[in-house]
Amino acid sequence: MALGFLFMGLGMLGVVLPLLPTTPLLLLALFFFVKGSKRFEVWFKGTNVYKKHLEGFVRDKSMTLKQKITINLFADVMILIAFLMVDKIWVRLILVGVVGYKYYYFVTKIKTVSGGKAT
Repeated sequence: MALGFLFMGLGMLGVVLPLLPTTPLLLLALFFFVKGSKRFEVWFKGTNVYKKHLEGFVRDKSMTLKQKITINLFADVMILIAFLMVDKIWVRLILVGVVGYKYYYFVTKIKTVSGGKAT
């Protein structure tokens, strides 16, 4: 439960701070609330934060273009840090593969919505 509140707080900070990716942090919060208590899961799903930032993704596997870009850029920075810190070529190849698969998944498996319409 504590991790659910921690990630919810970080996700809410991400709403106003462009460096923090809101959606993945709120997804982590949802995960921990679901694991922790049915009562908190129901409460979290009733919040405006959930309805605005996660409901569409959880229901339709859809995100806005801005959400996709923010998540991918944040993930790319984290992966780039690991890439630069590792000297082993096989680890770097795996990281490049992860980035490639991540973009493939976001482009082909998650619908892009704008104004309520899927594209």
